[in-house]
Amino acid sequence: MKPNSLLILFATAITLTAATAAGQTSACQQTSQDALRACRAAAQSSLLFAKATCDNVSNSVAQRSCRRQAQADFKTASQLCDDGFTVRQTACARLGPQPYDPVIDPANFVSTIDNPYFPLTPGTTFVYEGITSTGLVHVDFAVTHNTKQILGVTTVEVHDTVFTNGAVTEDTLDWFAQDKTGNVWYLGENTVEIIDGRPTTLGGTFVSGIKRAKPGIIMLAHPAVGNFTRQEFDLGNAEDFADVQSLNDTVVVPAGRFTHCVRSHETTPLEPTLSEDKFYAPGIGNVLTRDLTNGDEIPLIQIKVE
Repeated sequence: MKPNSLLILFATAITLTAATAAGQTSACQQTSQDALRACRAAAQSSLLFAKATCDNVSNSVAQRSCRRQAQADFKTASQLCDDGFTVRQTACARLGPQPYDPVIDPANFVSTIDNPYFPLTPGTTFVYEGITSTGLVHVDFAVTHNTKQILGVTTVEVHDTVFTNGAVTEDTLDWFAQDKTGNVWYLGENTVEIIDGRPTTLGGTFVSGIKRAKPGIIMLAHPAVGNFTRQEFDLGNAEDFADVQSLNDTVVVPAGRFTHCVRSHETTPLEPTLSEDKFYAPGIGNVLTRDLTNGDEIPLIQIKVE
C-alpha cells in the first residue's frame, strides 16, 4: 500500500472515531467500518506480495498469467470484504449501537448445562450424518467429562469431530457454560481443519479473555422469535450470529420425530454466503443443520450414552 493510502486510512479512522464520540456512529457500526478497512488493507497487501512473486517468473507469458491471477484473487478478496461488511451492518441493525462487552461473573454460573434446547450431559455423544455436496459428512459431538477454566468459569468440554468420506476433516474442542438464568454461553474453541491427514489451519480458534476475544450465547434460556445474538466474538476470526425464527417447527430425522423445535438462522461475516438453519428439539438439542444455499442437510442419527 502506498504511503498516501496509509495516510488516508489513518485520517479516515480519526474522522470516524470523532464521529462516534459525537454520537454519529454506533460502536457496532464503527467496528464494521474498522473491520472493512482492515480486510481491504489485507487484500491489498496480499496483492502486492503476489505481484512481487510474479516479478520473479522469467517467462513473460507465465508472468502475465501470474499477474492476472493475482488481480483476480484480489478482486475476490475485496468482494469478500464488502460482503462481510454488509453482514456486520445488517447485524448492527439488530444488535443496537452499544459496544459488545458482556460481563462474566463466575459466581453467576452453574456446573450443569441443562438448558432444554442445549443440554450437555457428560458421557453423551450426538451423532450426525448426511450426504452433502462434499460427500458423506459424519459428525461426533461428544460431551466429555473434561472441564476448562475460562474467565474464571468452569466450562464443559465438547469434542467435535467431523469426517468427510471417512477421513477426519475437522477436529475441535468446544467450551460451554450455563449461567444461573439458563443461558448457555460459548467461551471458546480449539479447532483445526485437516486435509489429506495434515492440519491446514487453526482459523476460528479463540479463548475468551485472550486477545480481547469475548464469549457469546449459543442458546438463550427462553428463546423467542426475533431474538438476535452473538454466539462468539473474536473480530476477523470468530463471529457467528443467531436469529431465532421459530419455536414450533417439526423435524423428522433418523433419530426420531421432534416437535416444538426452535429454528435458529445463523450467519457470519467471515463466510458471507453461509446461510444455515439449525433446529433444536426440547430435551435433546440440535437435531438438524440445513444449508439454505445448497440444500445440504446433516441430521441427528443417534444419541450414544456411556
